[in-house]
Amino acid sequence: MKRYFSAFIAAAVVSTAAFAQSAPDAVVKNAVEGTVNAMKADPQARGGDMAKITQVVQTHFLPATDFQRTTRIAVGKAWSQATPDQQKQLYDQFTLLLTHTYAVSLSQLRDQAVTFKFGATSAGGNANDAVVQSHVLSRNNDDSVDYRLTRGPSGWKIYDINMSGAWLIQVYQTQFAEQINKGGIDALIKYLTNHNQLTAD
Repeated sequence: MKRYFSAFIAAAVVSTAAFAQSAPDAVVKNAVEGTVNAMKADPQARGGDMAKITQVVQTHFLPATDFQRTTRIAVGKAWSQATPDQQKQLYDQFTLLLTHTYAVSLSQLRDQAVTFKFGATSAGGNANDAVVQSHVLSRNNDDSVDYRLTRGPSGWKIYDINMSGAWLIQVYQTQFAEQINKGGIDALIKYLTNHNQLTAD
């Protein structure tokens, strides 16, 4: 499953102001190609330095996302029951988890010749929600990846991805619900915190 994260890892190389003026497919194209190019242009990142690759993700990826929305939807109804401090902890820990996951996946592309194909945008019945189709082409692989974006005051932002039939938020909704059922919001915060600490060791 991790290899499907590789395309979504890629994020914004353009400024927030540019995002506000870009169509969803342009946001995804600039995000994917820009971040992969930034990694490959950095000798340390290209050599596999995870700290440097993580920095690339933080610098180029996070500005392209609406992880507040991602966290809120993944947590579900329990989000409204959480205190502001709990919501902040959930957001911070989930963002840290996703950042590391994307950095690990991005590292798999550093020594590969990768090209991308971007398809049409579909909006369904919501003018502020769009899905952009793409393909990640590397060696003998052709991975289909769909990006879901939402339009807010600062433009289009990526908040979900379909990895071979599984939307990212749906995957985490199941995991989060299990933790919340066991011990509420605090149990989920502890779960995320422990996971991030183990990853950092």
